[in-house]
Amino acid sequence: MSAFSILIILFALAAIGYILGRGRAMKSAGGSIRALHSLPHYYGWNVALFTLVPALALLALWLVVQPAWIDAQVAKSLPQGALEDGAYSLMVSDVRRLAEGLDTAVAKGMITPDAANTINGDIRAQLGAAGVALGAEVKPEILVAAQEMRALGQVGDMWRSVAVLALAMLGLLFGLRMTNRDFRARNTVERAVLALLIGSAMIAILTTLGIVLSMLFETRHFFAQYPALDFFFSTKWAPNFRGGSDLGILPLLLGTLYISFIALLVAVPIGLFAAIYMSEYAGPRARTFVKPLIEVLAGIPTIVYGLFALLTVGPMLRDYFAQPMGLGESASSVMTAGLVMGVMLIPFVSSLSDDIINAVPQAMRDGSLALGSTHSETIRKVVLPAALPGVVGAILLAASRAIGETMIVVMGAGAAARMDLNPFEAMTTVTVKIVSQLTGDTDFAAPETLVAFALGLTLFVITLGLNVIALVIVRKYREQYE
Repeated sequence: MSAFSILIILFALAAIGYILGRGRAMKSAGGSIRALHSLPHYYGWNVALFTLVPALALLALWLVVQPAWIDAQVAKSLPQGALEDGAYSLMVSDVRRLAEGLDTAVAKGMITPDAANTINGDIRAQLGAAGVALGAEVKPEILVAAQEMRALGQVGDMWRSVAVLALAMLGLLFGLRMTNRDFRARNTVERAVLALLIGSAMIAILTTLGIVLSMLFETRHFFAQYPALDFFFSTKWAPNFRGGSDLGILPLLLGTLYISFIALLVAVPIGLFAAIYMSEYAGPRARTFVKPLIEVLAGIPTIVYGLFALLTVGPMLRDYFAQPMGLGESASSVMTAGLVMGVMLIPFVSSLSDDIINAVPQAMRDGSLALGSTHSETIRKVVLPAALPGVVGAILLAASRAIGETMIVVMGAGAAARMDLNPFEAMTTVTVKIVSQLTGDTDFAAPETLVAFALGLTLFVITLGLNVIALVIVRKYREQYE
C-alpha cells in the first residue's frame, strides 16, 4: 500500500474517530451539553488527534528510516572491492535506478511482478521496450541487488501499512476509552495544538539549520581542493572542468552588489514616495485605485521582466545612452538589469511601507499639527521616524530579493564575470554563477561544482550581515524615539 493510500485511510479513520468521540461524550452526558466538562467537538478532536498524530509520526519515521536500512542491506550484497574503491554511492545509485526501472515496467504492465524478480538477459533492451532508459549495460551483481532492493521494499511497505494502521486503530480505541463526561478534552486538545505550533516553529528553524549545515559541509570539501585565499581575493573567474580554474568571487560579488545598488536606487525612493502619497495625501478613491495598480508589478513573473529588459530596456539604453556617450556597445548591462529589477521591487517597498505608515497612530499626527507643524513637517519628523523600523524591514526585504534575483540578471546583464564600474557593460552575479555551475553533466566532486556551495554560503553570510545591520539601525532609532 502506498504512503498516499495510507494517508487517505488515516484521515478517514480520524474523521470516524471525531464522530464517534463526539457521540460518546454526548451519550455519557445523557445528551446534555451542560453536563460535559468541554464542548462536544473537543471530545471529537481528542479522538481524532489520538488516531492521527501517532500514526503520522510513525509513517514519517518509517519513510525516513526504511530507504537507509534497505541501502545498508543491499550494500552487503555488492562486491566488497567496489566498496573499498569508494564507488559505493555510484553502485547504490545504479541499483536504485534499476529497481525504479523495474517498478516502472511493472506499473506499466510490461512485465509481471514475478517476472521482475526473475528477469535476466539484456535488461537494458527489455526495460527500454517498457520506456525505461538505462545509460549503461547492467552488471549481474547490480541486477541481483536491484531485485533484492525491490523485495525488501515490498516487505517494508507491507509492514509499514500494518504498523501504521494498527497504531491508528489503537489510538482511536484509546481516545474513545478515555472519553466521558468528566474528561478534560479541551485541555488535551489545546495542549496538542500548542505542540503543533511549537513543532511548526521548530520545523522552520531546523530547516534553516539543515540548509546551513549542508552548505557548510560541501563548502568544506571545496576549500579542501581550492585555496580559500584565491577564492576570496582573486579578481578572476574562469572555471574550467578540465582543471586550472580561477574561481575568484570578487567579480561576482561586485556584479551582485552593483546591480542590487542600482535596483535599490530605483525602488526605494519611488516606493517610499508612493507609500507616503497613498497613506498621507491620497483620498480614499485614489488610494483604492493606485495601490492595486502598483501591486500588479509584484505579480509579473521575473521571466517577463527579463524579456522586457532584453527586448526593450537594453536596446534603448544602448542606442540612446551607451553608444552616444561612448560607454559601450552591448544591450546587456548592469544598468539594464538594475533598472528593470528596481521596477520589480517597487511594490515590495511601497506596499509594506504604506501599511506601516498607516499603522502610525493618528494621535501622533494630531499632536504634531496641534503644536504648529505643517503636514510635511509632521510626515518628516513624526510619521516617518515612527514607521522607520518597518520601512527598514521593507527595504531589507527588497535588498534580499535583489541579491537573490537570477532571471532578470541573466537576460538583462549577461553572464560576463568582470570587474568594471561602467554601468553600461555586461556583468553577472553570484546567483547566476551558482546556477551555471550546477547545471549540466558535471562532476559533483570537482571544485568547479563545489564552488557553488561556497558562493551560496558567502551570499548567505552577506544577507545575514545586512539583517544584523538593519536590526542595529532599528534599535537605535527606536531608542531615540522612545
